[in-house]
Amino acid sequence: MSLGKTNSKPGRAPRILFYSHDTFGLGHLRRSRALAAAITQADQNASALILTGSPVAGRFTFPRRVDHVRLPGVTKRADGSYAARTIGMGIEEVTELRSGLIQTAVQQFDPDVLIVDKEPTGFRGELLPTLKYLQKNCGTKMVLGLRDVLDEPEVLAAEWARKEAVEATERFYHEIWVYGLQSIHDPTQGLPLSAAAQSRIHWTGYLRRDLGPVGEPPQQPYILITPGGGGDGKAMVNLVLSAYEKDPDLSPRAVLVYGPFLSGELREDFETRVAALNGRVTAVGFESQIETLFAGAEGVVCMGGYNTFCEVLSFDKRAVIVPRTTPRLEQWIRASRAEGLGLVRMLDENRDGLTPEAMIRAIRELPHQSLPSQAIQSGLLDGLDYVTDRIESLLTWEQERATG
Repeated sequence: MSLGKTNSKPGRAPRILFYSHDTFGLGHLRRSRALAAAITQADQNASALILTGSPVAGRFTFPRRVDHVRLPGVTKRADGSYAARTIGMGIEEVTELRSGLIQTAVQQFDPDVLIVDKEPTGFRGELLPTLKYLQKNCGTKMVLGLRDVLDEPEVLAAEWARKEAVEATERFYHEIWVYGLQSIHDPTQGLPLSAAAQSRIHWTGYLRRDLGPVGEPPQQPYILITPGGGGDGKAMVNLVLSAYEKDPDLSPRAVLVYGPFLSGELREDFETRVAALNGRVTAVGFESQIETLFAGAEGVVCMGGYNTFCEVLSFDKRAVIVPRTTPRLEQWIRASRAEGLGLVRMLDENRDGLTPEAMIRAIRELPHQSLPSQAIQSGLLDGLDYVTDRIESLLTWEQERATG
C-alpha cells in the first residue's frame, strides 16, 4: 500500500517539514526553529515539524503549531569518525535506524514542503531513501537551505564530491536558499553546479532574530560572553577569564553562558576561576532564551557561528568575534567579511594574537565600536520575510497544479 499523497490537498492546512541532522552544536536546530516560527506566524494555518538529531532539542520551547521529532544522536570522535551518542549500536546500524525513522515521519506527516538544512544527502546519506520516495510518490517541494558560508571552496568541493551532494542537489531540489547575501559571500563558490541548479538559488538575506518576549536582564551594565553550543568554546572562554584575571580594572563585568556542550570537567575548572573573580564575571548554563541576555548587553564577545552572528545583527550589538579555524574555516571567513564591512570586530589569531592582552584591548575598545546598524546594507536581515514569501509561492504553485 502506498502512503504517498495524490498531488497536493487544497482543503488541508499546509505542512512544512524540516530536516536538521545536528550531530554537533546548536546551529542547525536553531536555524530550523527560527524558520519554522516565521513560517507558522506568517500563515496561521500552517504546521511545521522538525526532524533533529540534537541531544538538547527537548530543552527548547517551540512555538504553537511547531513540533520536533528527535532522531537517535550521533557524536564525532577525536579522529573524525562518528559513533552513536548513547544507544549501543554501530554507526551503520544507527544511521539505518535514523533513515527509517525519517522516512516513516515523512510518510505520516505528508509535507507540502521539505526544507533540508546544509546536507543535501543528510548524515551519511541517510536522507537519500526519503528524497527518492518523495520524488517518486509525492508532490512535495524540496528545498536545500545553506548558511552564508560553508567552507573554503576547494575543501567544500572535495567534501561534496565524496558525499555525492552535487548530484543530489541537481536531482532532487526544486530550490536552493542561501541564508545570506551574494555580495557578502557565495557558499556555492567552487561547486560544479549546473546553470540550471544555479538558476534555482535564492539569496534570502540573513535570518533576523525576533526579540519576542524578553525577560528581566541581569544587573547592568555587562557584556555577554557566548561560545554558542560550547563544545568548541574552551579557548575563547579561557581567553576572556584570563583577561579579567590579568586586569583587575577591566570593565564592565561579564555574563558568561557556557553552552550545553561544554564538558563537565572543563566547566568545573571555569566555575572555580569565575568564583575567584568575585562577581566581575558571572556564569550561567545553557540558555534557550538567550535573547534576554543579548537584549540587555552593552556588547558581546562570541565565536563566529551563523546563529550568533544573526543575533549580533538583529539585536544591534557591538561585538568582538573570536572565530574558530578548525575543523573548517567557516567562522573565520564570516568574521573577516563582517569586519571588512564594519559590522563587527574580529580577534584574529595571526593578526592580533589570542593573548589575554589582546582580549583586554578588545573589551576596552568595545564601547567605542560602531553599531552594526551603522553599516547594515539593504536586505541584509530580510531572510525570514523572503522565506515566508517563497513558501507562499511554493504552496500556491502546488495548489494550482493539483486543481488545474
